[in-house]
Amino acid sequence: MNVILNGNNHPLPEDKTVTGLLIELGLADKPLVVEHNKVATFPRDYDSTVLKDNDSLEIITIAAGG
Repeated sequence: MNVILNGNNHPLPEDKTVTGLLIELGLADKPLVVEHNKVATFPRDYDSTVLKDNDSLEIITIAAGG
């Protein structure tokens, strides 16, 4: 299966959740925003959001600064 991750093709195994993808990318413990098919996804829903072929994801990390 393939998803569009931040505008680029990204192959994934079937039945991967948003949480699984974040773990794979090393972002599971980072403050971030995930948009799934142009809809913001709450962190509480990451475990239950199963990705499907051709889904679109935007992952934006949040950094504090001055």
